[in-house]
Amino acid sequence: MKIAILGYSGSGKSTLARRLGEKLDSPVLHLDQVQFTSGWVERDRGEAVSLVEAFLEREQWVIEGNYSEFALERRLHEADRIFLLELNRWTCLIRAMRRVARFRGQTRPDMAPGCPERWDWEFLRWVVWDGRSAQRRRQYRQIAAQYPEKTMVFRRAGEIEKTVEGMVC
Repeated sequence: MKIAILGYSGSGKSTLARRLGEKLDSPVLHLDQVQFTSGWVERDRGEAVSLVEAFLEREQWVIEGNYSEFALERRLHEADRIFLLELNRWTCLIRAMRRVARFRGQTRPDMAPGCPERWDWEFLRWVVWDGRSAQRRRQYRQIAAQYPEKTMVFRRAGEIEKTVEGMVC
C-alpha cells in the first residue's frame, strides 16, 4: 500500500506515518528529512527531488509532509490512500508545544540528523497562522476533489485513531 499524508504543522503527520509504517510494514519517508541537512540547512532542490523520486520507486511506502515541490503530483497520483490532517489550530499548537517540550535540544526521529527541536515566534506564527493560509486550504480542497475515492480528511484526532485501528495489514 502507498499512503501520502499531508496536513498542518502539529497535526500529527509524523506520528501517523510512523504508526502506519509499523502497522503495514512499509518504509516511511518524512519530507522534513529530505528538506533539511544538519544544522537546519536546506538541501539542494535537485538532490531533494531525486531522493523523493527514488523513494517513490518502492513497491509500498508512507510519505508524510506537504512540500509541493517534492513530487507532490506523483505522490498523490500513485498513493492508494491520501490522508489530509486538518485539525484545528489550537489542537495543533498544543501538540507542537508538547513535541517541543519532549524533544527540546534533541533531534526528533522524523527530522534530519543535527536538526534539534526548537521553538521560536516564527514557528508559533507558522503553526497558528501562516501555515494555514487560504492557499493551503484551497490546495487541500482541490486534492480531496481530484482524488475523492482515496482521500480521507481528518478534523479530529479521534477520527485518525479509529482509521488506523481499522486498517488491515
